Amino acid sequence: MSHGSGLGAFLDLLMFISLCLLILSGLPVVFILTGCAIVFGGLGYLMGVFDPFLLGALAQRLFGTMTSEVLVAIPLFVFMGIMLEKSKIAEELLEAMGRLFGSVRGGLAISVSVVGALLAASTGIVGATVVTMGLMALPAMLRRGYDKPFAAGTICAAGTLGQIIPPSTVMVILGEVMSSAYQQAQLAQGKFSVETISVGQLFAGSMIPGLMLVGLYILYQLTIAWWKPELAPAIPAGELGEVRGSDIAKALIPPIVLIISVLGSILGGVATPTEAASVGAVGATMLAGLKLSPGRSLEIWAAGFAAIGLVALGSVFDMRLGRAASSASDQAALFVAGALLIVLAVGVVSALAKCFSVGVLGAVCNATMSITAMIFATLIGATLFALVFRGLGGEEMIKEFLSVLPGGTYGALGVVMAVIFVMGFFLDFVEITIIVIPIVGPILLGMGIDPIWLGVLIALNLQTSFLTPPFGFALFYLAGVAKDLRTMDIYKGIIPFVIIQLFAVLIVVLFPGLATWLPKLLF
Repeated sequence: MSHGSGLGAFLDLLMFISLCLLILSGLPVVFILTGCAIVFGGLGYLMGVFDPFLLGALAQRLFGTMTSEVLVAIPLFVFMGIMLEKSKIAEELLEAMGRLFGSVRGGLAISVSVVGALLAASTGIVGATVVTMGLMALPAMLRRGYDKPFAAGTICAAGTLGQIIPPSTVMVILGEVMSSAYQQAQLAQGKFSVETISVGQLFAGSMIPGLMLVGLYILYQLTIAWWKPELAPAIPAGELGEVRGSDIAKALIPPIVLIISVLGSILGGVATPTEAASVGAVGATMLAGLKLSPGRSLEIWAAGFAAIGLVALGSVFDMRLGRAASSASDQAALFVAGALLIVLAVGVVSALAKCFSVGVLGAVCNATMSITAMIFATLIGATLFALVFRGLGGEEMIKEFLSVLPGGTYGALGVVMAVIFVMGFFLDFVEITIIVIPIVGPILLGMGIDPIWLGVLIALNLQTSFLTPPFGFALFYLAGVAKDLRTMDIYKGIIPFVIIQLFAVLIVVLFPGLATWLPKLLF
């Protein structure tokens, strides 16, 4: 609690309550966070319970946020996802999967889940995926006689997979925030040689729970289609036309190669998330260039092979520049690498020019800019809020509250999870991650909870709250683009998927190894 008597002693509590009430007003969260911090910091100073000297740390923290190499991955992953969406690569993928699974009962629903997982792994942006699926898959499902609630639930659930399947924007922010909370928890315990966790470890941790969730969705869809065939009829073989392997491969292979190159390089320890994100952004641009002008794209193909050649050279030869003495073979490899870089640069410039000429590049840059600005503005607002809240003794108040809860560590974890779940009705994942975790993270981690397990649980939980009526964001995204669905159809369809999500959270709580085994193996 803050020191002082009268109202001053309760400023931290008032600050938290004000934040919750103002969030319900619908004002932009950035202004609420900053405004609350300034008003309550000023009140605390006047009442003698807040030391303004604490704000001296603000500039340093903001500089740290802006120069954080990990956070540079955010605009790159956002760019990659929006490029795949705007260049219609996602649309082609959905069409191919629909033809592949169409002859099975519930086949369109399964193809939506599979494409949702692939888009999640290549975009990681919930809004983009739900809107893309709503525009493309919903009309096809309703045309084939699918039950409206079932179709709506399938699309919303598949769209939110971007929260948990790496490489997602959520995980990059979560990893950065969780890492600093973990360091704080260790310093508070008197450990000065602190361990850290990386975004790569969190990606590895969420891999198995994410794939398990996709499996649970598909299992539910197959069960429903078998039990009530009229809800999800199969498409007659005559209507599907010939399903050629070459068409399926053409739609499937490029996104899968991109996902493997991005995720594989992170999990294999070859590249940091930021380096892998830049590979993803360049790869998505080259794929878009190929898609937008299929006829004249020899230089883009050459650039793709040049990129593979560069990776192969780097893994065989020591190609560090500026060494005093390097062998003849290393020098020859450097010369070849230089030539390959020129080929790669020509291909990337050509792809950018093609995207620019059809207006795709401008739209992608615009969307990337506004999403990135929103994320970083929220980060800054939350940093200021957390500083003032701590200065007023808010952290001590929450620590006392969590430590007296029945059930010890699990009781505290349950309450924090419930709070995050409820906040998910009103706030975006970025805002929740940035507001809640710096406050409760160090306390929970200080109780001995595994940071990667906690991170995966929070990501799964946030995904559930994205789906839950009445305020789930995914439901609003779908309602915005699906004119022939009633709100009740969407609410009705989503409930089984929310139950599946909660079941998945419970499985990860009971079996922490699902989240911790792969990171231990790889890192």
